Amino acid sequence: MQKKLSFSSYLAIGLMLFALFFGAGNLIFPAQLGQYAGTNMWLAVLGFLITGVGLPFLGILAMGFSGSQNLQQLASRIHPVYAVVFTSLLYLTIGPFFAAPRTGAVAFDIGISPFISAEYMQIATIIFTLLFFGLTLWLSLNPAKIVDRVGKILSPALIVLLFALLVMVIVKPMGVIQSPQGDYTSGALIKGVMEGYNTMDALASLVFGIIVINAIRSMGVTNKREILMATAKAGAIATTFLAIIYVGIAYLGATSTELFGLFDTGGPVLSGASSHYLGTFGLVMLAVVILLACLTTSIGLITACGEYFNTIMPKISYKVFVIFFSTFCFVIANFGLANIITYSIPVLMFLYPLSVVLMILTFLSPLFNHARVVYVSATVVAFMISIIDGFKTLCKSLEIAYFDWLAPIISFYDRVLPFYEEGLGWLLPVLVVILITGIAARIRKKPTVEL
Repeated sequence: MQKKLSFSSYLAIGLMLFALFFGAGNLIFPAQLGQYAGTNMWLAVLGFLITGVGLPFLGILAMGFSGSQNLQQLASRIHPVYAVVFTSLLYLTIGPFFAAPRTGAVAFDIGISPFISAEYMQIATIIFTLLFFGLTLWLSLNPAKIVDRVGKILSPALIVLLFALLVMVIVKPMGVIQSPQGDYTSGALIKGVMEGYNTMDALASLVFGIIVINAIRSMGVTNKREILMATAKAGAIATTFLAIIYVGIAYLGATSTELFGLFDTGGPVLSGASSHYLGTFGLVMLAVVILLACLTTSIGLITACGEYFNTIMPKISYKVFVIFFSTFCFVIANFGLANIITYSIPVLMFLYPLSVVLMILTFLSPLFNHARVVYVSATVVAFMISIIDGFKTLCKSLEIAYFDWLAPIISFYDRVLPFYEEGLGWLLPVLVVILITGIAARIRKKPTVEL
């Protein structure tokens, strides 16, 4: 008889998944969104939840539905070489390229910078990130139970501190919500959708999904349908907590603008709010919790990347990868949080469509007999559009003119692709290609992908 999990088991797995998703970096984006969206905050938050909560939930479900052992195996439905390249780039993005260095930068911005004078900021950043990633390296090379124990204490502590802040914001707002700024003035929903990319949780869900599935299997659930149902329930619990916190932090950011003005990132918003409501004690408490949360996230990301790259390049030891990635993170973190975010956006504009297309194909796969031609054609179309979106976003982020070869392609895409200006030009062409090739595959009735 197939074992059924209790609600407490679903809750435990859901909270574990929430802890995996919720790094301290996730706090800064809804806070900044709230500041700049102003009176259009609710519309912007709706867009943010679509990509910051909805897509991670979809990714978790996709891994459960696929039955794959890992992301590389799932992506190999397109092609084995593509699977290695795509999975490697995804790990590098949520690891040493952007998300891992961001943990050090966020920890400094929220936990340390409020206590440092402006003239000492640069040297303080170097010293802090050296210590931060040195400790990350040491704990990644010497995995200890202390990391798990700290993680189990941190999640509740962070949630309690956040809820205390949010209750105070609701009872006594810091100020009146101001007018929207920039793209939030007329396109708040779409801007919110794009901002949700920054959490990187949709990318991470394709990795975390396997952790959840293995946890469910360890509890005695073996039937594929029951695993999927358990994954859905645990995912719903995790994403509900994420959604509540995102909405609350966005509201906090929106009410802070009158008092603090606009910040380049969301970090100072949180430290300012803690100081405003809880004084020095609140500022110190936030600093401690954020520092430890960022550290555990950093260790998890470096460890995961080291393990993955060691599997595809076994001649290079796990230790060498961890040393290299930790050193790389130290260097990148010193470019500052704002620069890390600026350079990550073009990569996310490239990776997100490819990831979402893989999720969609996973769910639709039985309808087109798992034909490889559908996987390949849809991915190629998404790639042709998303790679241009990546270069386009890079030029905008750096405030430079489009490259000579890039301008005519962007102009063409803008004319012929619906929703291209909103960053969703890939969606309709991909769906059309899936429909056409899917019908052809059903007529052939011959599966061409190993599941």
